[in-house]
Amino acid sequence: MANYEIKCINKIDRNDPTERIQRVGGYSNGSNWKITVAEAIGYIESKQHSFYVTKNGKTVWVIVAVSRYGNKYIKTEADGNEPNNLLSLPECV
Repeated sequence: MANYEIKCINKIDRNDPTERIQRVGGYSNGSNWKITVAEAIGYIESKQHSFYVTKNGKTVWVIVAVSRYGNKYIKTEADGNEPNNLLSLPECV
């Protein structure tokens, strides 16, 4: 299993902090990568890859969660930091 650091996100409405994340991205082996949240969920659940963000020098793992409506999404494990680790990342280009 490979570990990938998420460094950026794409949301439906970048100005609304509650909007859903559509894609996540980062840098690996000198190149950029960007995948859909559905792909990230598939990789996490199949244990092919794991994802994390770095906040204040600390690794925070990305996990799959299920909304009260039964929809899967990604979030970081609770680390006591605000704002949300994923939603505070810059926009992927």
